[in-house]
Amino acid sequence: MENCSKVKEFVLVGLTDSSELQIPLFIVFAIIYLITLVGNLGLIFLILWDTHLHTPMYFFLSNLSLADLGYSSAITPKLMAGFLPGEKTISYSECVAQMYFFLYFATVESYLLAAMAYDRQVAVCKPLHYNTTMTSRVCASLVIACHVCGFLNSSTHTGNTFSLYFCSSNVIHDFFCDIPPLLALSSSVTYINELIVFVAVVFHSSFSLFFILKSYFLIFIAILRIRSAEGRKKAFSTCASHLTTLSIFYGTVIFMYVQPSSSRNSMDTDKMASVFYTMVIPMLNPLVYSLRNKEVSSAFRKFVDKTKSSLGIFF
Repeated sequence: MENCSKVKEFVLVGLTDSSELQIPLFIVFAIIYLITLVGNLGLIFLILWDTHLHTPMYFFLSNLSLADLGYSSAITPKLMAGFLPGEKTISYSECVAQMYFFLYFATVESYLLAAMAYDRQVAVCKPLHYNTTMTSRVCASLVIACHVCGFLNSSTHTGNTFSLYFCSSNVIHDFFCDIPPLLALSSSVTYINELIVFVAVVFHSSFSLFFILKSYFLIFIAILRIRSAEGRKKAFSTCASHLTTLSIFYGTVIFMYVQPSSSRNSMDTDKMASVFYTMVIPMLNPLVYSLRNKEVSSAFRKFVDKTKSSLGIFF
């Protein structure tokens, strides 16, 4: 490693080398990113604007939207720039920052999902004690804990990854600075780094998944006690939507980071999984968690009506 000069920039291969697909993919991801921005920012605005949404559940939803915006914005703009001529490179410092913020917000999101599951458990299983259990202090403490976990996880992985040497090549076979392609690119022995990634992902995923599954198990038991068939069906439908998003999020994360590098069969498969949890999930979350909610829909209609009446004064 004595003759190894420090890499100053990396080259991102991107999703495809096909020139015919560059413009169509740019348009597709521009639309996805626009929907992500509008959906999540719109949700945050409605929660702040309507006092009826100033409850623990919507407090967690607003923080989830911030996390979605965070890690989507860390990845998507650079991916879109990669479809333009001569924009394939990313500086060393930009690569460090991209990995750090992506891991930070992704970790925050995983723990926020656990906090939201706990909130729903209290609301369904102990409705009479909900206001005394989910106080403002408890909610704020849970969100702060999520951010602390995000800081510790992202700092650990970013520090470990960029302490490696990169001598033989600076070409990253991915569309962003993720851990697996950088470990594959490194000239150093990466066994310890892979072990740290494996242990960290298993720990964080297991810890948050334990509380999520525990909460939903108790919720299902409470739902089964509902006498109305229509009420049970509606409650199961809501839980199924939540669990579908959780399965996609954790399934892709585990697929990407738990398997050792020697067992990876296709980098293209990893890219598709990465696209799903870095761009598609942040776009879908506002739909799954809020836009199907009657309270959010009602707040949106009230905002539209108020806007129309305000505009009517001037016209």
